[in-house]
Amino acid sequence: MNPPSLSPNRLHQIEQARHDVLSEGALSTPWVPDWVSQSWQRCLQQGLQPQFEVGFDPLSQAQINRTLDQNHEFVQAARPELERLGRAIAGTSFFALITDAHGVVVDTSEGIDRQDKRIDAIARVGVDLSENAVGTTAISAALATRKPVWLHRGEHFFKDTSVYSCAGAPLWNGTGECIGMLDLTGVMSQERPELMHLAELSARSISNALLLRQPHHLLLRLNWPGRLLGDDNDGLVLMDSEGSVLGANLLARDMLNLARHAQPHANDLFAIPMGLLFDAAAAGDTMEVPLWSGLHLHVQGCLQHSCHTASQPATTGALRQIQSAMINQAIAHAKGNVAQAAKALGISRATLYRKLARKTSH
Repeated sequence: MNPPSLSPNRLHQIEQARHDVLSEGALSTPWVPDWVSQSWQRCLQQGLQPQFEVGFDPLSQAQINRTLDQNHEFVQAARPELERLGRAIAGTSFFALITDAHGVVVDTSEGIDRQDKRIDAIARVGVDLSENAVGTTAISAALATRKPVWLHRGEHFFKDTSVYSCAGAPLWNGTGECIGMLDLTGVMSQERPELMHLAELSARSISNALLLRQPHHLLLRLNWPGRLLGDDNDGLVLMDSEGSVLGANLLARDMLNLARHAQPHANDLFAIPMGLLFDAAAAGDTMEVPLWSGLHLHVQGCLQHSCHTASQPATTGALRQIQSAMINQAIAHAKGNVAQAAKALGISRATLYRKLARKTSH
């Protein structure tokens, strides 16, 4: 028995939804997600009709050049993942493309069948695939909902675009702003909503790659205790040498409850002196770090020495004084019990012994 998403009645259900919304004026229908029917309604309000011809017109060459210049760093960060995606979907009818935040194509995967005019029409740099230009698509939907989406055949607004099936996921920069989207599209394909998961994972990899291209002094990888660190499922936080947040991926923003565009100081996030984060990174230690909420995160730091600033030596000296005071206080409260003091500081006992030895040598 076919799963519901592959039911032969699926296309019939979509047609029923189109009748409900486009012909009868229904505001919603049980046959498609609300964001689909809402997009259809916006298209109608613009005076569009499903039978209108879609031209897939590109921007002017000057506009294309300007768009590519504005998104150069983003495209470069995305290219390795596009190559991996191309290998993953090779042999299927699907291909990958990336748009900017306005729905304009800025890059595509390799190996696209340019002989198929339906594919070549949309898989071109500079083509405007926004809702205003081509109606309801996974691209416009992902940009509107800020969530991964799947759009199958007649869920597209225009009849000209009903040959496509698309999975889309938004792309993010280090301040939590949506800067574009990743799209996987097939022509006259069976429904494959599982591609939405692949699009989401690949979009996360691209967003992380873009973040890590930003100059920074300290990279923190975050995850909840008991979860492994070291892949694209980590929260990522970039800091300067003073402990100010320069950027963070969406996972880190969720873990730390950071609003979009918020770029606080380490002391606002972690309930330990920020110098301990820098020291642990220098020593290659992983820490369990308390948050002000009482929760804890597993944290692994990495210092980017090429980002050192001239003010670092003075800053480091001040940090060491703060750390020394905190260590003395923790040991005093623990009545000399080093293991208990280390636990209170959120560091390993070995790290605390190392700090004590460093204090003695100074």
